[in-house]
Amino acid sequence: MTVSVIIKRISIALITIFIALTITFFLTRNMPGDIFYSMALDKMRTEGITFDVAYERVTAIYGMGLDDPLYIQYFNYLGNTLKGDLGTSIYYHISVNKIIAKAIPWTVFVCSISIILSFIIGSLLGMIVALKRKTILDPLASAYASITDAMPAYITAIILLIIFAIKLKWFPLKGAYNVDVTPGFNLAFALNVLYHAALPILSYTVQNLGGWILTMKSSAISVLGEDYVIAAQARGLKERTIAISYIGRNAILAPFTSLAIVFGSMLGGAALIEGVFAYPGIGFFFGKAVALRDFPLMQGLFLLTIGGVIIATFAADILYAAIDPRVRNGG
Repeated sequence: MTVSVIIKRISIALITIFIALTITFFLTRNMPGDIFYSMALDKMRTEGITFDVAYERVTAIYGMGLDDPLYIQYFNYLGNTLKGDLGTSIYYHISVNKIIAKAIPWTVFVCSISIILSFIIGSLLGMIVALKRKTILDPLASAYASITDAMPAYITAIILLIIFAIKLKWFPLKGAYNVDVTPGFNLAFALNVLYHAALPILSYTVQNLGGWILTMKSSAISVLGEDYVIAAQARGLKERTIAISYIGRNAILAPFTSLAIVFGSMLGGAALIEGVFAYPGIGFFFGKAVALRDFPLMQGLFLLTIGGVIIATFAADILYAAIDPRVRNGG
């Protein structure tokens, strides 16, 4: 990939981020609902004042700048974003940057493990299904993928929660770790974190496994008809050698480049599963922000997700050019 092509891709990425940022700003401002309404109700109950007084106090404290004309709010938002300031959460009363900084490690931890697990297991199973496509494995794999693709992610999470946390009581219901465990670089904390992350990881893995199986199966089947595979079979090479060195090595290219995009989009796909387990990652706060109509938090999380997808897509292009000589040489 030449320097000019890279510069062109970077320019397109920046323009895309700007357009997405603009659309997100105006969409969040036009969503129905009022965050100050629920905040005023809480203040009315706790302080024993009328709703009108509570609403006036809440908007006076937390609504600064929201009465400005929309175009002024937009340019202020653009200016602050360019400085790296994503604003202050209306509901949590703290910087959106701080919320993201605290939440992103949890999402990256859970999603990275589950993506890698589902990719490795799915690719291996997809290869086996492609080689044994005339057996019962093929329809079983297709049925599994169809069910998991059609089933919403939160349904999978709820089923696992009911079975393993409520019925069997093998895993905790919610949270990232027990409140009586001291956070830090120690074995007790690490094991407790893994214990709490088990069900979210399993949910992601179960949900994504079918897609990787079908992707690898399709890629492997397309490779099976290539001349070099036929030649290897004609030379009498062992089936295992052909599967690993000839089929698997070339079939993995398409799934492997898709892996980069999946990593980039993981920040936005975690909302429903993290919400079910009350796991304090990006997805959990995403769901909270949308439910509460917390505009600054929504905008910051949208921007993070969009940026992650665009960067991952760009990285996938470069990665594909690096590992596939045909792309690198323009073939």
